[in-house]
Amino acid sequence: MTIYLGTAGIPLGVKGEPTASAFQFLSGLGLNAMEVEFVQGVRMGSTLAERVGIEAKKYGIRLSVHAPYFINLCSTEKDKLEASKRRILDSADRAERMGADTIAIHMAYYGSASPEQCFCAVKQQLSEVRDSMRDMGISKVRLGAETMAKKTQFGSLDEVIRLSREIDVVVPYVDWAHLFARNGGTIDYQSALDELLDLKLNHLNCHFEGLKKRGGEYVDVHDTVGVNAPPFEPLAEQLIKRGVHATLICESPYLEHDALKMKSSLEKLGYVFQS
Repeated sequence: MTIYLGTAGIPLGVKGEPTASAFQFLSGLGLNAMEVEFVQGVRMGSTLAERVGIEAKKYGIRLSVHAPYFINLCSTEKDKLEASKRRILDSADRAERMGADTIAIHMAYYGSASPEQCFCAVKQQLSEVRDSMRDMGISKVRLGAETMAKKTQFGSLDEVIRLSREIDVVVPYVDWAHLFARNGGTIDYQSALDELLDLKLNHLNCHFEGLKKRGGEYVDVHDTVGVNAPPFEPLAEQLIKRGVHATLICESPYLEHDALKMKSSLEKLGYVFQS
């Protein structure tokens, strides 16, 4: 098994510097992954994406990408659907050029649709995206259906698993804290991994962070790992026990500091990171 562990975006220690500058810094910390953040828009050109990929490979950093937040594949407005698909395709193009494996995507809001209606809409739009990817020569990147915290959003564990079964380029992108919040402040890592591993995935892409509690409920406001729920160590135990090949991206506000906490937990359980 191999676990890749890193940050959502450029680490705090080199904030403000170019994307490629992050890789030497992460490698020096003993981290080996980074998610390139396009959350406010795909503002990286094709040539730069290729250079970023070269630098990441130089330092042994596995890359993934987060697509823009402004995506809703269940919209009833044609222009919003087309813009959503274009953002996914632009993300996929840059991801392919930099050698990233998977794109995390916030797929949709239910709006006035039922969950089943929304599922069908998302599946239809992603099928069109897949066809366009093939036309563009994008063959290595997977579309990651992210699990979402809010029950107004498409992204239960069952939905992302079902979508992965029905569209060949789609895989789950599991945000464990989101699942924890969506389940009312509980999580069964063992059961969730049973379902996920039944997909026969070669690699599992994940987010992890702590969440804040408001009004007696955990909400999708990210916080430090290890103090606020969900707990990380039980997940680490399950990943090691099952020999899961995975990327863990820390999405807490403390980025590399919390990623190093996660690294320490894994090492205490016997996992050895490759230098």
